[in-house]
Amino acid sequence: MKQSEFTKINFIKGQLKAISKSVHTVFCFFLLQIIFYEDRNFQGRSYECMSDCSDMSTYLSRCTSCRVESGCFMVYDRPNYMGNQYFLRRGEYSDYNSFGMSDSIRSCRLIPQHRGTYRMRIYERENFQGQSHELMEDCDNIQDRYRMSDCQSCNVMDGHWLMYEQPHYRGRMMYMRPGEYRSMRDMGYSGMRLCSARRIMDSC
Repeated sequence: MKQSEFTKINFIKGQLKAISKSVHTVFCFFLLQIIFYEDRNFQGRSYECMSDCSDMSTYLSRCTSCRVESGCFMVYDRPNYMGNQYFLRRGEYSDYNSFGMSDSIRSCRLIPQHRGTYRMRIYERENFQGQSHELMEDCDNIQDRYRMSDCQSCNVMDGHWLMYEQPHYRGRMMYMRPGEYRSMRDMGYSGMRLCSARRIMDSC
């Protein structure tokens, strides 16, 4: 077989691989789904959700259990994506206590699939002031690794992240999608100290 034919075959293989990856991404996006139920153990009225929902009371009087059919979601104990946040991956949650929530689910946000690099710059003080460092992988203890006294603002350039108020991915969490976060206080988390960060790498 001639060199030109090998080159052509390799080119076609590369194109098919790229198309396959694109189809898989689109397929996953349209299948992301979570089903909410009014009562425990998946009983009562239900609501199937495939996107963000700022106020669950629009569809259900309360929400005490859910089933993630595919993808990942953040759920919140207050409307408009406020209050305590909880990360849910594919699985069944027979009541909100099973993942640490103490009240009904009030809003939810879909976490898009991400394939590529992860980059986030963290800052010691609000408004991107003080010492700063760039993260491209998980960090189980920001203060120890970078000798930062605090972490009060960040800029997420690539990927989706979870940040935690305690080292080793413990305590309250916060979902960070691409964008600028100038102050924890402005986001309704006054006094919260961010101590660890993890990339959201779950696939559908």
